[in-house]
Amino acid sequence: MTLSHLVTTQAAANVEVGRSTRPARLSAVAMLAVAAVLAALPYLVFSTVTDTLINLFVLVALASMWNLLAGFGGLVSVGQQAYLGIGAYSLVALADLGVQPYLAVPLAALTCAVFALPTSWLAFRLRGDYFAVGTWVIAEVYRLLVVRVDSLGGASGKGLTGLSGLDQTLRGALTYWVALALALATVGGCYLLLRGRLGLSLMAVRDEETAAASAGIDVRRAKLLVYLVSAAGCGAAGGVITLGSLSVNPDSIFSVQWSAYMIFIVVIGGIGTIEGPLLGAVIFFALQQLLADFGSWYLVLLGVVGIAAALWLPRGLWGVARGLSLFPIGYLVRPSRTEGP
Repeated sequence: MTLSHLVTTQAAANVEVGRSTRPARLSAVAMLAVAAVLAALPYLVFSTVTDTLINLFVLVALASMWNLLAGFGGLVSVGQQAYLGIGAYSLVALADLGVQPYLAVPLAALTCAVFALPTSWLAFRLRGDYFAVGTWVIAEVYRLLVVRVDSLGGASGKGLTGLSGLDQTLRGALTYWVALALALATVGGCYLLLRGRLGLSLMAVRDEETAAASAGIDVRRAKLLVYLVSAAGCGAAGGVITLGSLSVNPDSIFSVQWSAYMIFIVVIGGIGTIEGPLLGAVIFFALQQLLADFGSWYLVLLGVVGIAAALWLPRGLWGVARGLSLFPIGYLVRPSRTEGP
């Protein structure tokens, strides 16, 4: 054995490779405690508080799905409102067929994944800016198609049936719990998805698609899977929005404003991280509550905040905390806890 080989072997013996960190373990305990408190809120606070928090949970889910698509997959979409609308209308249609609306939320997500499959064949023919604009056009096409279906209410929209027999307080609590479950499922799903081989494949595709393909990565399969997951998550969010409003309107649910919200949240929070959309959603939600009475100035101030974040914090607010990861998805090399002889 040569001296260099001996030194290399000894160095390897003094380090260990892992994913878990002390901050991550502590944050996991803290987040479980927060989730438990949030789940108990309908018993602790007035319904006005829980009704407001439903909006926050929807924003977390939407931002996490857009970040998965663009931040990790490199697919910058401005048309995810297409699946928001399809999910909302799927919920209404299923309720008309006799399906309990709360049970129809996962079915609405599945419907969006089914619609996303043929849509991806068209969208993936586009690259870069053309992909972003193309997804917006696709969303508008879906809106126009829905408007032409009289059974879905046409241009005036349609009300949600199947909840009239529920007590209003119980209905509010059930909607809150479904929204909370959606937020937890999207964040947890992104974490589990990115910890596997797909996560490494997605980031390789995002950084350099040609190099990823030459390394043996099935680029189309990776992009398709993340596109379907994002569509399903947005569809479930559309279903939750409909549960909260008890009706759906095509101009509102298919509005590009939803994509603007997703992009804003991810940009200020930190794109390409799991924590960024969570932080961004909380900040955006707080700004909504604080600036809601300012009329049109509300949108102006949001724009100023977004521009400032893009100019001075390109990595987002979470990027300021360099090295801190509450959801570790990569591998860390650190000194071994056991000393050598």
